[in-house]
Amino acid sequence: MHNTTRHASLPDVAFDTAALARPLDWVGMDAMALPIRLPGEGSQALHVPASVDVAVDLRDGAARGIHMSRLYLQLQQSLANEALTAPALRKLLETCIATQQGLSTRARLRLRYDHLLLRPALASANAGWKNYPVTLEAELRDGHLQLSLAFSVDYSSTCPASAALSRQVNAARFEADFTGVRALSGETVRDWLASERGLAATPHAQRSRAEIRVELRPAFDEAPLRALVDVVEAALGTPVQTAVKREDEQAFAELNAANLMFCEDAARRVAAALADDARVAAWQVRVAHFESLHPHDAVASVSGRNA
Repeated sequence: MHNTTRHASLPDVAFDTAALARPLDWVGMDAMALPIRLPGEGSQALHVPASVDVAVDLRDGAARGIHMSRLYLQLQQSLANEALTAPALRKLLETCIATQQGLSTRARLRLRYDHLLLRPALASANAGWKNYPVTLEAELRDGHLQLSLAFSVDYSSTCPASAALSRQVNAARFEADFTGVRALSGETVRDWLASERGLAATPHAQRSRAEIRVELRPAFDEAPLRALVDVVEAALGTPVQTAVKREDEQAFAELNAANLMFCEDAARRVAAALADDARVAAWQVRVAHFESLHPHDAVASVSGRNA
């Protein structure tokens, strides 16, 4: 009883009339450290740390401020216990608006976290964990829920021009080594190709990154990160690997040779894949090739909206 009486007597200046009164577009908190619940491997849920931004509008211009503590406590409870589905996010945003008791009509939420996915090796029976930085945004305005998902994928890019130049040098060495030889057996050619003489030049390749942001159609059970990562990595053809044995490294080299690409090619590949995805309403793609030939990056961007 003593604590209740004491709390009731605490001053609350948030109810004072606002000076220079006017409505505010957004008021809230950024970079809150909170746990969120994600789907794990199999049926087990994972709790991972996230940086969370939340905001509501302040439509009552005379009100001095919003009830921030109510937002924080609601997020702490909901994010740790409910999966990030479209219905759950809608319910959470509706609750955020309701906590303001008529001060607000819309709410938005931004979650930044790292999502680990177990990825199989290319040829061996191994698998390894790969990290994907993710930003999930949700906004509820006039009863309409808008969801967007941003993530990045690392991949390898081998330069087509460098590959063509390398093939020319390799061909010239072959001609120099076998000029005047009247008959060449298949075994001789194979042994030459397998020797150090058979590799006069190699094309340059580099780690590269595709940054993707998609506006989602709000009709999914869970945020479709894994499915969209699969789509993007399949389109690029050369995602970076985790657990690698010799057979995996050889398979990776083969994939690089089969997927020569400039940054323009990579951007178009990802765009084509997202343009055919029924889960995606709109998309933005930026790719960067962290050049090994130059001290600068090669970049390309493309965006679009699906019908």
